[in-house]
Amino acid sequence: MGNIVITLPDGSNKELPANSNGLDLANSIGPKLAKDSVAVVVNGIQRDLSDILPDKADVSIITKDSDEGVEIMRHTLSAQVLALAVKNLYPDAKLAIGPTIDDGFYYDFFMDKPISSDDLPKIEDEMIKIIKSKSKVTKSYHSKIDALKVFDGLDEGFKAEIINDSDQKDDFQLYTQDKSGFIDLCRGPHLPNIGMCGEFKLTKVAGAYWRGDSTKPMLTRIYGTAWQTKKELSSYLEKLKKAEEVDHRKLGKEMDLFHFQDEAPGMVFWHPKGWTIYTHLQYYVREMQKRAGYREVNTPEVVDRKLWETSGHWEQYRENMFITEIDDEHANEKRTNALKPMNCPNHVQIYNQGIKSYRDLPFRLSEFGKCHRYEASGTMHGLMRVRGFAQDDGHIFCTEDQIESETKNFIDLLSSMYKDLGFTDFKIKLSTRPDKRIGTDESWDKAEKALQDGIEKLKLEYTIDEGDGAFYGPKLDFVLTDAIARKWQCGTLQVDFNLPGRFDSTFIGEDGNKHTPVLLHRAALGSFERFIGILLENYGGKLPVWLAPTQAVIAAITDEANDYAVSLNNELLEKGIRSELDIRNEQISYKVREHSLQKVPYIIAVGKKEVENKSVSVRRLGSEKTESIALNDFLKSVMKEAKTPLES
Repeated sequence: MGNIVITLPDGSNKELPANSNGLDLANSIGPKLAKDSVAVVVNGIQRDLSDILPDKADVSIITKDSDEGVEIMRHTLSAQVLALAVKNLYPDAKLAIGPTIDDGFYYDFFMDKPISSDDLPKIEDEMIKIIKSKSKVTKSYHSKIDALKVFDGLDEGFKAEIINDSDQKDDFQLYTQDKSGFIDLCRGPHLPNIGMCGEFKLTKVAGAYWRGDSTKPMLTRIYGTAWQTKKELSSYLEKLKKAEEVDHRKLGKEMDLFHFQDEAPGMVFWHPKGWTIYTHLQYYVREMQKRAGYREVNTPEVVDRKLWETSGHWEQYRENMFITEIDDEHANEKRTNALKPMNCPNHVQIYNQGIKSYRDLPFRLSEFGKCHRYEASGTMHGLMRVRGFAQDDGHIFCTEDQIESETKNFIDLLSSMYKDLGFTDFKIKLSTRPDKRIGTDESWDKAEKALQDGIEKLKLEYTIDEGDGAFYGPKLDFVLTDAIARKWQCGTLQVDFNLPGRFDSTFIGEDGNKHTPVLLHRAALGSFERFIGILLENYGGKLPVWLAPTQAVIAAITDEANDYAVSLNNELLEKGIRSELDIRNEQISYKVREHSLQKVPYIIAVGKKEVENKSVSVRRLGSEKTESIALNDFLKSVMKEAKTPLES
């Protein structure tokens, strides 16, 4: 047999014997590279080291310390180590799925008897034994019939269901450990040797419905994290500890901001203090958008399915929508409606009212529209993932020539808002066409190029996220970094060449002819619910004074100071400061602890001395010191800090 020629990332060619695999390639370059190699990328697709390389392929080698290598290590820990450990300890457990997630992995099991976090150390010990075996992992390909036979024989019904539901006929990948004989169905790739797994820690146990469907069995989900070194693992676990301390759900309870209950899953019950944060944040966003040329609208929450069919949501997004039908007994008309999952089709309806000229473009609309999406119960997480939410939603109808300037304008607006809200660092991702989409390849080519050209002309750095665009167009995602270095995708700008055409949206161009506008979908904060959760965790509940639900508490030390406390509280309220009065018959130390827990920025203690001197004793949140200052000086200080960024 002849040789094959491989093209390496630097453009050079490498000649190898036919039937060479990824490991052969690594060995031909150098023994150290071979030792550090875990997988290869062949023509853009990750493959196992053992896979035979095709001729004239573009190939790069993934090493264990690369980002891709770490993800493969995490996948191997989940699919080969955690799965086997649980089977060893709980033989009756059934295997479901075990993907990687940000910074870690999980595996879902069906178990007769539930386990808890108390069982995790035992599972970890078993995982360590498996890693120490240094078992080789080999891959084999099977037909659909043969793959079904394997998992039917192992009584692994969930794996059999995955195979049955697949459109594949052949090439089902089964991975087997040589020491234990453990077999799992997986997309791969995996480490060639279990002993290459790094440092790990199992973090929690949760419940999750099979395939996210509440009508299907409840599974036990075991989460873990994994890193190459002990130092990296320790650093991450420390970050997790900090994250627990600032968990918005914990803060929400301590600060009396919101709650959830079973009668309305994924829907927020906002308490007065929480709603105060919400409305003041909304006011800020509203004013910023108004200054940027947006006109605010309000559109229906319940809309006939015909609109969603035209937009493409009925076909592409229906499983995530709440569908409503009036029963025949009470209906005077037969109609199927849906709660809107997003605002865009409604905004198109507003644009379509009346003839538009090129002089009317860009046509910018904004809405704090209430949306509903049917999120799987296992995915909901406090304010971070809900079923009912409002967005700082906006849509820009423009010409192709205006995409670049509107991209710049939006990024300028978004940057200002993030800075005002305490976020100085954000990254940009360009998300390209997904497999599930509407529109022609030509329209997608044009949309992706327009967005890429726009951001490159702004000389902004970005990364490409292949296949993560919206079903109607590519997008820029804006990722914030919070106080403990966590990443949060918040803002988005999406270029849509499809939706206006589906709704026959037009404008009269300079040439006197009708043209179809481009639609830019955009949001700076995204979901208000989620962003407030991010704000709470970023600040640890210690919000900027202008956003704090209660900005000051006047706490009387003795009954003699009650009248002075009442007078001071009234003065603050008159000046627009969100002040509360505390003249309860409690020790001042108790009052300070309670209001500190509720993250009140200013705690003002007044007693006999303060009454006599017309002064106040002020303790700032987070400080152990109390400062005695003149009343007028304090009023000037608190008035200055209470100003919104719009007033500063």
